[in-house]
Amino acid sequence: MVETAQETPEAPVRGSALAARACQALEDGGALARALPHFRARPAQQALAAAVADAFADREVLLAEAGTGTGKTFAYLVPALLSGLKTIVSTGTRALQDQLYHRDLPRVRDALGVGARTALLKGRANYLCLYRLERAKGEPRFASREHLALFQRVVSWSGRTRMGDLAEIEALPEESPLIPMVTSTVDNCLGGECPFWNDCFVVQARQRAQAADVVVVNHHLLLADLALKQEGFGEILPGAQAFVVDEAHQLPELAAQFFGEGLSARPLVELARDAIGECREVDGALAAVQPSAQQLEHAVRALRAAMEPLPARGTLARALHDGQVQEALEALADALRDLAETLAPLREAAPGLDAAHARALEFVARLDRWRLRPGPGAFDDEAAAAPEAAQDGSGDNDVRWYELSPRGFRLQRTPLDVSAPLRTHREQSRAAWVFTSATLAVDGRFDHLAGRLGLEAPRTLLAPSPFDWARQALCFLPPRLPPPAARDYSQALVDAVLPVLHASGGRAFLLFASHRALRETAALLRGGPWPLFVQGEAPRSVLLQRFRESGNGVLLGAASFREGVDVVGDALSVVVIDKLPFAAPDDPVFEARLEAIRRAGGNPFADEQLPQAVIALKQGAGRLIRSERDRGVLVLCDPRLTGRGYGRVFLGSLPPLPTTREPADVQAFFAAAPVDAAEPAGEGFPQL
Repeated sequence: MVETAQETPEAPVRGSALAARACQALEDGGALARALPHFRARPAQQALAAAVADAFADREVLLAEAGTGTGKTFAYLVPALLSGLKTIVSTGTRALQDQLYHRDLPRVRDALGVGARTALLKGRANYLCLYRLERAKGEPRFASREHLALFQRVVSWSGRTRMGDLAEIEALPEESPLIPMVTSTVDNCLGGECPFWNDCFVVQARQRAQAADVVVVNHHLLLADLALKQEGFGEILPGAQAFVVDEAHQLPELAAQFFGEGLSARPLVELARDAIGECREVDGALAAVQPSAQQLEHAVRALRAAMEPLPARGTLARALHDGQVQEALEALADALRDLAETLAPLREAAPGLDAAHARALEFVARLDRWRLRPGPGAFDDEAAAAPEAAQDGSGDNDVRWYELSPRGFRLQRTPLDVSAPLRTHREQSRAAWVFTSATLAVDGRFDHLAGRLGLEAPRTLLAPSPFDWARQALCFLPPRLPPPAARDYSQALVDAVLPVLHASGGRAFLLFASHRALRETAALLRGGPWPLFVQGEAPRSVLLQRFRESGNGVLLGAASFREGVDVVGDALSVVVIDKLPFAAPDDPVFEARLEAIRRAGGNPFADEQLPQAVIALKQGAGRLIRSERDRGVLVLCDPRLTGRGYGRVFLGSLPPLPTTREPADVQAFFAAAPVDAAEPAGEGFPQL
């Protein structure tokens, strides 16, 4: 039997004059409808635009969830462009940032007929550094002929680029080892002493942002700016009167990274090599610096080797439990101090040697703050006074942990609560702040995210998706599945899902809580009638393209695929989620956060684990229906949804789609005629 929930969108409430103008622009016959093919007015979009406009007008804080298909991008761009306020729009990834700036923003601006100046601003790692490019020429640091050919392509491009944005080079992968060779960091930038300062692409990009009315950034740049302000180094971003934070559900976790402090293998190796490279124009410097630089590289490799027996992630206490790791850490600290002492008398010989000396001292300080009792900082004043913090890797305010990669390591200090610095910056800005996403609320409430963002009694809006969920979608809860921890759970899941895949003819996306479950299920499905596209077997973009083109494929992914899988049309007609996405119990930061909640008298499960899992489930479920013409079945396999009381919270947080436990209902759904929808949104109305 199919049970259907109903939800009726509310009509927009027009408050300020700006809200009225924004809603008029988004109405049938309004400015956007006249300019953009296929644009259709939507009450939920107008309600969101009115709420954003009122927050702008009153310089207030708004927390707004906009269901898939609302058109939230247009809903905040229209009031931003009409307001005349200096506005910074921050989104989750560089890909979305480029789409917003190059596609959506020009269309809305042209449709409104406003002359607002716009700018795209990325972090410095996205821009060519002319100084480091010159230093890299002639250095034997290329791992292959392919890298050398790509470097020569970068050199050729450098002579004709106007913006210096490495995204202009399509053949340059995001993870290419060439990128750190030709870009700068906060640590190695020479600033005003750089001989290329007047031609610096980073400086020019910031100047354009200073002069613009609307600046598009990403969360990494926004948070890097806030973190620098915490340390008193001044701001990267221009001051603004309004901020729009899209994909705001990502902000707390990213903020924890940026308000923390880390040290990893690659910057240490780069320091050693940069120190040698800077010696070329200083007589006698190479003979003095090279032994110390080589010793630093050796110490980095020795530490990684000593950490090999450790788990991939763990606390400081786990790392220091191994005597060899302790010795390797001490050797690394000694190597950094030796390099700093070697560079000290050479500082005035060249700006690059001076910068390398400063980096060596900074890295020594970071390493000592990680392995020894922390000194006072932005988030660990109390931890500094607590000797036990040095023993277990955590204090009241931070946790110290490590992570291993195949050839490197990262040593990290992470604050457990970023609400205070976020709140401080927001209040000091005296600006309007809008936080929006398709996944913010838990069971209709915003308390969890509001607390993590440091928001006290913000304005809130729940703008429902305009899709016809009763006709376009079905939620299937397979009966008689064993507990998720059962040894035969993967086989039972495949047995439950196979009838759905036969009914849909493949065209499915299977999302897993762990890579182990993904591999087990992929092995069980191989040899079937549908082509499989498995995360890890090809780059993400390649997998998605092949999946779209296959017409009947089955895509398998883990947690990182919960977002960004945007497949409109028949190619994706089923989304299967194997287990409720509770965070991994071996995450040292998450465990420390739960312990802090427990010490404060809270309930770790209700206050943190459950809300985080609900938001993650909503992200995965949101992959199913991406347009008015899409139809599909959401398969939620975890029996805890019906066997545990908290299952109601998960189901109550999903869109109002019908639910069933009968496989026959799934077969009938796919046998039914397609949805008779109006024209799809098209490019003029992106589904973001």
